[in-house]
Amino acid sequence: MHAEPLELFSYWRSSAAYRVRIGLNLKDLPYAITPVHLVRDGGQQHSEGYAALNPQELVPTLRHGEQVLHQSMAILEYLDEVFGGPSLLPDDAAGRARVRALAQLVACDIHPLNNLRVMQFFSDTWNVPQSEREDWTRHWIQLGFEAMERMLVESVETGRFCHGDSPTLADCCLVPQLYNARRFNVDLEPYPTLVRIEAACLALPAFEAARPENQPDAV
Repeated sequence: MHAEPLELFSYWRSSAAYRVRIGLNLKDLPYAITPVHLVRDGGQQHSEGYAALNPQELVPTLRHGEQVLHQSMAILEYLDEVFGGPSLLPDDAAGRARVRALAQLVACDIHPLNNLRVMQFFSDTWNVPQSEREDWTRHWIQLGFEAMERMLVESVETGRFCHGDSPTLADCCLVPQLYNARRFNVDLEPYPTLVRIEAACLALPAFEAARPENQPDAV
């Protein structure tokens, strides 16, 4: 099973796909990228072929041999359970709960409110002006970052990374969300711990290789 190929259906600027790229790189797993452009041709994720692969019509999708996996968080935990290499979760139950809480703060509470299909609904269905859509995006990022900054500052478990001195699932989620924050001109000065951890992450080859601008489909 370990020898079966890994194929990641990805979009260069998708933060969910970005998380999985980081995880694959941290585990030092070879994988092929199949780009799915989320805007071109009305959104290639809506094509009949891709919808058959992923009924949600979202990225990422990971194909591992005959296995087809959806949802970035589930994919990352699958990689951790199936493959060796550095673990994305701590050994202890309390540590795993903390890392999952930090990761889900981003993946469940910030990102879903600001992703492409939400913005397209605001624009195409409700005719919300772009300036108001961007205000919405900044509001939810800032609210989440305020909580995450406090959680990290107030915990003795915070180290060079979100949890200790090795990157975890939480860092896989944080770095892409900071990329999104900069896209929408979020002031990051109030979040020095997040920015410090991001710098430590981006110094690692696994994070550098996963960056959106380093993807084969990057514009």
